Amino acid sequence: MKYMIMLYGSQRDYDAMAGRPADDRPPMSPEQVAAMHAHMEAVHKEIAESGELVDGRGLTAPVHARRIRLREGAPVVTDGPYPETQEVLAGFTIVECDSFDRATQIAARFVNPDAEGEYVDVRPVAEGIEDLNG
Repeated sequence: MKYMIMLYGSQRDYDAMAGRPADDRPPMSPEQVAAMHAHMEAVHKEIAESGELVDGRGLTAPVHARRIRLREGAPVVTDGPYPETQEVLAGFTIVECDSFDRATQIAARFVNPDAEGEYVDVRPVAEGIEDLNG
């Protein structure tokens, strides 16, 4: 079965990665950003070698996002940025493995142990409409 591991961040996180300070968050050094990317790359390489990686991508900063809602039947588009503290999907990894427990083990590798409160979500990918009502 396939599972999607979803990673979250905020505009403030992207600003810190770009070396810009946020209200309560210092900018990340180039070495810290490189270490974060190296960690993500290592995890993806490991699950690629095990044959469990389907795909994985990071997403651009929320400032580049658009949110579309219907209002009175017409689409209303809101450009980012959203409030700096609002979390949005920052990236994803799709794995195909034997169990939800294995997908959870893989997902845990993406959580930064030094970032209190950081989390990722993992959910099964629906293969068809019958999977939606599980």
